[in-house]
Amino acid sequence: MANAAMTATFLAVIGGASLLAVTARRLRPADRLPSLEGWALADRSLGPVWTWLLLGGTIFTAYTFTAVPGLAYGNGAPAFFAVPYTVIVCPLAFVLLTRLWEVARRHGYVTAGDFVRGRYGSAPLALVVALTGILATMPYLALQLLGIRAVLTAGGVYPKGAAGDLVMVALFAGLAVATYRHGLRAPAVISALKAVAVFVSLTAVCWLVLKRFGGPGAVFEGAAARLSGTGVEGSALLLAPEQQPAYATLALGSALALLMYPHVLTAGFAADGPRTVRKVAVALPAWTGLLALFGFLGIAALASGVRAPEGGAEAAVPMLVDRLMPGPLAGLVFGAITVGALVPAAVMSIAAATGFVRNVYVEYFQPTATPKRQVRIAKVVSLTAKVGAVAFVFGLRDQDAINLQLLGGVWILQIFPAVAVGLFTGRLHPRALLAGWAVGMVTGTFLVVREGFSSIVLLGGGSLEIYAGLLALLLNLTVAVLGTTVLERLGVPRGADATDLPSRLTVRRGPETGASNP
Repeated sequence: MANAAMTATFLAVIGGASLLAVTARRLRPADRLPSLEGWALADRSLGPVWTWLLLGGTIFTAYTFTAVPGLAYGNGAPAFFAVPYTVIVCPLAFVLLTRLWEVARRHGYVTAGDFVRGRYGSAPLALVVALTGILATMPYLALQLLGIRAVLTAGGVYPKGAAGDLVMVALFAGLAVATYRHGLRAPAVISALKAVAVFVSLTAVCWLVLKRFGGPGAVFEGAAARLSGTGVEGSALLLAPEQQPAYATLALGSALALLMYPHVLTAGFAADGPRTVRKVAVALPAWTGLLALFGFLGIAALASGVRAPEGGAEAAVPMLVDRLMPGPLAGLVFGAITVGALVPAAVMSIAAATGFVRNVYVEYFQPTATPKRQVRIAKVVSLTAKVGAVAFVFGLRDQDAINLQLLGGVWILQIFPAVAVGLFTGRLHPRALLAGWAVGMVTGTFLVVREGFSSIVLLGGGSLEIYAGLLALLLNLTVAVLGTTVLERLGVPRGADATDLPSRLTVRRGPETGASNP
């Protein structure tokens, strides 16, 4: 009976998400002609509440809500790097995303590649920015499927064999149809259900955990006792001194990388103004608190004696939920996490498709493509991306997707100089930025692969551990600065800047908002 109640609640949540996706067409103005901006950015019309729901629902993915507590379950304190990392994102979004929104709206830019093309007048640099974004996004999209499968398997909702595969395909089929027809508006309306379901279900789970253990202190004491007996190096509820550099650099590097992901920029560009972006950036810590509680549940799973399968620590919290909660509430949690995957998956596919259309298809294959044709191609590419993600999950090992996603975080960080630094100064030469990007990509990939697909690398004879992506970024910036100096002395011309941004680190007052505008 409990399983039947859990399944019924789970299906009700998924059905609610599907119904909401259908209503997305009501948000589309009837008198607007088809355009890529309308399909991919909802005509830049989302207010503060919708933008907060969409941006938070896009950043905080289902895999995040399972991987972070899974890491806490297996390693303790190092897992909580995700909390300061998402806190750092908030002021960065307040400054960088607001400034980028203003430039993008003024010039009609839809992607980061568009901005780079206009800022540096360099089609090759815009191309590598777009392709890096697509390359980093695809394994991230596949991980959303892995998150769904881990949750459903732990809850006994995912059938074995072909039946389970059909369940996965059916979930993504509804999402694909809604996204194909309504673009970004579909995940925007689903994000409302995600927020309500996740906040309510997490509150219920935490209450049950605290009631069972008698308080948070007992939870941490029980987890510490179990971690001390695992024999895993670094497994503790407090960071050892030698772990702190890795913790700090991973948090900083991940925060810098997050705002470069196409799906995050797409959700931010959909806001109706810079003031909305700033309000949302201030309110994003509410989602960070949610993530911290999920991490706490990983500690609780350890304290309660949950035995996750070998190599499947991300199943620890779903197994804890299945053990503690009655069927209907467990179904709500599993449904909430599943919907939590659908929102970022939809935005990721839209962002990848938009980057391909604007910076590859139109730039190199069909410069005269009409807005209607651009939308049509973007819809097809978005659908193809979802199908590719499903095929990737079914055709490769879970660890392959995880390894590629780790590389994706290192890769996406290498476009930071061209995009984020370019918002404040145009002094860097586009050819030097290309050289820096290449050095960062090669170095970061080499370091991660050399360490057995670990993003933490050893320096100083093995005495210092830091995030590989941040080290690659430092080399990237060094090459870009030195290369700019050399190219300027050689008199190598650069492309024309079409953004109206200052070439040096200065800002001026904007008459509309009273804030610092480019």
